Amino acid sequence: MPLDQLQQLSYTLDGPIATITLNRPDAMNAFTSRMVHEMLAALDEADADDTVRAVIITGAGRAFCAGADMSGGTDTFEKTSGADIDPANDPNSLKGRDGGGIVSLRMFQSLKPIIGAVNGAAAGVGATMLLPMDFRLASTTARFGFVFTQRGILPEAASGWFLPRVVGIAQALEWAMLGHVFDAEEARRGGLVRSLHEPDDLLPAARELAMRLAERTSSVSVAMTRQLLWRMLGAGHPMDSHRVESAAVPQLGANADVAEGIASFFEKRPPEFSLGPANDMPDVWPWFDEPPFRSDASEAPE
Repeated sequence: MPLDQLQQLSYTLDGPIATITLNRPDAMNAFTSRMVHEMLAALDEADADDTVRAVIITGAGRAFCAGADMSGGTDTFEKTSGADIDPANDPNSLKGRDGGGIVSLRMFQSLKPIIGAVNGAAAGVGATMLLPMDFRLASTTARFGFVFTQRGILPEAASGWFLPRVVGIAQALEWAMLGHVFDAEEARRGGLVRSLHEPDDLLPAARELAMRLAERTSSVSVAMTRQLLWRMLGAGHPMDSHRVESAAVPQLGANADVAEGIASFFEKRPPEFSLGPANDMPDVWPWFDEPPFRSDASEAPE
């Protein structure tokens, strides 16, 4: 989807920072099938543009995202929000898949660090879509809720994998099973967000963090590091990480960014890195195969 066709998100560039804003303020940015398409397009754009060093995701108006759009009434969850996306016969087709999970998995694959700036209510998919982001900052007025058990369904957006890894199993069970709405301070104590900010200070704080990434780090190194740490959460042994590192470090060590990083250290000046993940990833990338989606859960490995 071309970015000029965005209707429910906005995508803006300001220097090295791309900001994706959920933009249905009159509906508290309730999540729709169209948002799935638009979020994929925005994340693809950010990954393809090496001038983008970090992505901020926030909401317009008083909410971040109040959850799935339930204007359809009682049949809201009878089909997944990705159900109208129907590519050709393909094991990775988006047809019939949970739309929040499609977005979360795309965030997981991102080559750019993602910063969530939670400006208000974040419930249901508005909470679960935060989990694959790398940094989550919140307004002091934000409220959160993994409210699925209070709607008769189960957590989505791949949160069965992400939530325990982000906050730990005990906290994940409490929030997911009780389904209650909680305030920003509880979110901070539970490890869901890194810091709280007054409403007017939230986006400046997110931008400050994004600029630290842009001005001090190699974008190729950040992309590799991001993928290494996320993907090794599911590894069975530290040897899995050791193998990747042993292949990647020598390749990265021969590139121009490493020469610049070392030179800037000795010359006591800020580095000026030149490489970008759209074109300059090492040959070892990717070191993994993406598993296909299978529509019959009974076929999933035990």
